[in-house]
Amino acid sequence: MTAFVDSAGLWLLGLLGLALILAFVRLLRGPNLPDRVVALDLMTTIGVAVCGVYAVTMDKLVYLDVAIVMALITFVGTVALARYLEEKSKR
Repeated sequence: MTAFVDSAGLWLLGLLGLALILAFVRLLRGPNLPDRVVALDLMTTIGVAVCGVYAVTMDKLVYLDVAIVMALITFVGTVALARYLEEKSKR
């Protein structure tokens, strides 16, 4: 890859790391359960972004498959948890 892509990839990975730390802080300090669920969903979305940036930067496209699987599992888990919280609030 070119030097620009390498340096941009490193910058993006650093910014995504910072976003991951901030989302973790929200996970720990969230005032209620839905805020924590959104923070956890954000953390997994950042993980998918990290896999994508790493795949493009290091030219290892197999990590894009990992990112797709992570996104699908996260989506199913978030939907299941939202349904559980909705059923819990009806009681």
